[in-house]
Amino acid sequence: MSDSPTISRIARRTAEDERVRESDALCDDLGCLGWLRGRRDRALMLELRKCDGSILAIGYAWIERITYDPSEGIALHIPGALISVVGRNLNGGDQPVFEGLTRHRVVWLREAPRGQWFEDATGCFIERIDW
Repeated sequence: MSDSPTISRIARRTAEDERVRESDALCDDLGCLGWLRGRRDRALMLELRKCDGSILAIGYAWIERITYDPSEGIALHIPGALISVVGRNLNGGDQPVFEGLTRHRVVWLREAPRGQWFEDATGCFIERIDW
């Protein structure tokens, strides 16, 4: 008995859903950033998520250099543009953002909504991403 197209389509969709769940499990959501769990895992792209819903994804291969200044934040230098990440504790804690970027461990960065600006004074916090 051969499989019907409907059963094949459902099986394929279920397999795709499982792959998405597995990829989500490989990344820890730390509030303002997504951190890859595996020691040898490396992200191919970095997503920059703003509060208004806009997202910019850049390939790590396009990042020429990354600079960190505690008073100004993190600057990502890409050809023809400068992306700035402003916040606090960007190079401290268990998963420092700057170190994670240099090792391709950060999958995404997200601005915190205004209501969360003062909730956690000790953890990493991203106030603004400008591109």
